[in-house]
Amino acid sequence: MSRVRVLIVALFATLALVLSACGSSSPATTTPTNTSAVPVGTSAPATGTSTAPAGTSAAPTTGSRVITIGYTASLSGKLNVESVRQQNGLKLWIEQVNAAGGIKLANGTTITFATKSYDDESNKDRVQELYTRLATQDNADFLVSPYSSGLADAAAVIAEQYNKIMITTGAADDATYKKGYTLVYQLYTPASRYLNGAVDLLAQQDPSVKKLAIVYENDKFSTSVVEAVKAYAQSKGYEIVLFEGYDTGTSDFAPFINKIMQAKPEAILGGGHFQDGSTFAKQLFEKRVPVKFLALLVAPPEPTFGDLGEAALGTVGPSQWEPQASFNQAAATKLGLAWLGPDSAAFVAAYRQAYNEDPSYHAAGGYAAGLILQHAIERAGSVEVAAVKKALDETKLLTFYGNIAFDTTAEAHGLQTGHEMVYVQWQGDTTKRIKQIVWPADAVTAKLLYPMR
Repeated sequence: MSRVRVLIVALFATLALVLSACGSSSPATTTPTNTSAVPVGTSAPATGTSTAPAGTSAAPTTGSRVITIGYTASLSGKLNVESVRQQNGLKLWIEQVNAAGGIKLANGTTITFATKSYDDESNKDRVQELYTRLATQDNADFLVSPYSSGLADAAAVIAEQYNKIMITTGAADDATYKKGYTLVYQLYTPASRYLNGAVDLLAQQDPSVKKLAIVYENDKFSTSVVEAVKAYAQSKGYEIVLFEGYDTGTSDFAPFINKIMQAKPEAILGGGHFQDGSTFAKQLFEKRVPVKFLALLVAPPEPTFGDLGEAALGTVGPSQWEPQASFNQAAATKLGLAWLGPDSAAFVAAYRQAYNEDPSYHAAGGYAAGLILQHAIERAGSVEVAAVKKALDETKLLTFYGNIAFDTTAEAHGLQTGHEMVYVQWQGDTTKRIKQIVWPADAVTAKLLYPMR
């Protein structure tokens, strides 16, 4: 070969190496490993880093294999608060699994976990781009949804398209599970049942109340919740005197408060997410809107909602999980269900140690997503899609997070059928505020503060 030809070949080889190193348009987030771990029932869970160690998604190496869980989180944008806590819960589970030595499959292979994640910026279009990347370029073995119904719905179609099992957490809208998907599994109580308990609570407390106002965020999740609760309330004899949506990002609720004052409701239901719900509650308090009962989505269960001070007092919110709602082996036996640990106390202690804050239900949902996937892999004795899918379809469990079971019909495959909401209310005074469970009756930790003001 001539000297010129050798140089040309070398030049092209160098160029190929350079191009192969330039593939990613958005870096994955990296999170340091936390070493706190507690035993976790069937097999102890733990957290890895959000960037996979060497060997991720490769074929098993002498009895071990690293399985990658792909997801996006809203590290920026309007869903930041809830999404980061969901991510924290998932990371804690991975740490605990890995710290306990991973999962041993039927063939003797030991499975440990790593994650690949990106900031979706609370943006639906970005979610589809990033989940496609997770499924194709990053070769994620399993997926966990982003936070919020809209973003999870955008990810679900990608999971199904690329034959990836996805556990959805932070996503309550029923509609996603009525599109014929077979690999998408919901952990949250569906939106169609999200606020119904607030109506039941109000009816029990004060049967004389008849006029409700429903003011809500114009997004997929909130709209599906309020449409369902509107129909439910009307079926119970309530008059809906105001039914009005506001744009995402609204910070001035004066026009809506004026309409509320004119409509003269006795109770208000609605809200959306943390930022708008907190602002709405604060402005209702500042305007001294004279209602007996206020129930808002998402914001009230967050530990930081209490920072609103007096404006938080009396506000009710539906929660997917609360530390006081103690599920355990005895409760599982009574219900005729299998129990899967840890219990709430162990989860709360580990989360506090890892993140120096109390866990919200969003954090519990992130942890539970990993726990349920782990249980399915253990039951399947495999990480093959068909085997894990079969195990998920057969899941009937009680966990610290509550009852878990999935619809397996073609009409609503993956819809959560076991889990139920609890309803919290902020009580106390201007110096100290605490969340109490006020519904359902068998979970109550304090009597409802009524009227709220």
